[in-house]
Amino acid sequence: MRFEKPKKDEVFSCGVDLGTSSIVLTVLDKDDNIIYGAFEYAKAVRDGIVVNYVDSVNILKRLKHKAEDVLGVELTTACGAIPPGTGEGAAKIVANVIESAELQCKHVVDEPTAAAKFLNLKTGTVVDIGGGTTGISVFNHGKLTQVLDEATGGFHMTLVLAGNHKIDSDDAELLKRDPEKEDEVFPVIRPVVEKMATIVKDSVGSSIKQPVVVVGGAINFKSFIPAFSKVLGIPAYKTAFPQFITHWELQCMTTTSARSKAVSNRNIRLLK
Repeated sequence: MRFEKPKKDEVFSCGVDLGTSSIVLTVLDKDDNIIYGAFEYAKAVRDGIVVNYVDSVNILKRLKHKAEDVLGVELTTACGAIPPGTGEGAAKIVANVIESAELQCKHVVDEPTAAAKFLNLKTGTVVDIGGGTTGISVFNHGKLTQVLDEATGGFHMTLVLAGNHKIDSDDAELLKRDPEKEDEVFPVIRPVVEKMATIVKDSVGSSIKQPVVVVGGAINFKSFIPAFSKVLGIPAYKTAFPQFITHWELQCMTTTSARSKAVSNRNIRLLK
């Protein structure tokens, strides 16, 4: 993370994720240093599909303007991400949201592939646990061999928690996000985590490649990876700040070959 104030003439790139539970904006400088990140909780997207276009645009505009105020520069370009398998229509809508928020959309890519590129993962499997879906991308010697998506994610954790505590989903979401309540929450949502691992195991089968790297905001529980690995039958790993991996790579995809080389040389520490 870079902390010094940016220069007025510096050029930045942005990554945008229109997620099921939140909309995220992150900013990188020309050397791929992460200099800013912010999000707003939202209900504008469901299972990777924008269901409230106006809210999505307004939230992204607020995030953009806040970033510009903090950094003292104008942000002009961004990339977006979608769950795999949601199609060209979903990509077009995401691009339209970005453009309507006064940013030029450079690319829209599927989330697990974006994460794999940032991790410089030539051979392995990336599992992106989003708010509504579990996205899976399998790579073998730099080639993408399998991409799929299933409708189980953080929102389903919330529904299970709401049912268990007999509370509404908004209160359950707040409970799920409270780190001080993790010991109370995780035993309730553990079956959902196990289902996610089962989805990966059954969908990919013997074609799974190691390492298996799990990313996404829904995995921020200390017991998530051990539970996931146990059902999967092989070790799984996470990165530091797993909720931002996709967004960092999206920004790098707007860059020249020099910046791509910088990404390929980056060491990413994997955590069990």
